[in-house]
Amino acid sequence: MSVETIEKRSTSRQLAPRYRVLLHNDDYNSMEYVVKVLMTTVNSITQPQAVSIMMEAHHNGLALVITCAQEHAEFYCETLTNHGLISTIEPDE
Repeated sequence: MSVETIEKRSTSRQLAPRYRVLLHNDDYNSMEYVVKVLMTTVNSITQPQAVSIMMEAHHNGLALVITCAQEHAEFYCETLTNHGLISTIEPDE
């Protein structure tokens, strides 16, 4: 008589790591341009939110744009950079 071991697979899912997209202040782009680029890059950002993000970057040197999956964060960062803005991503801890 033999005993079989049945392997049970885990049904729990792990969430993908989240990343923060950061906007850095610059002295080159107009405030209106920054707001426009934020709204066209991240469709979920409203005009009041874009103004708030831009003003935070302007006054503090850095502002959080969005927290999302790494692939999306890299896309947003690259798009902002391609429009002449200074953007970076970092892990959301």
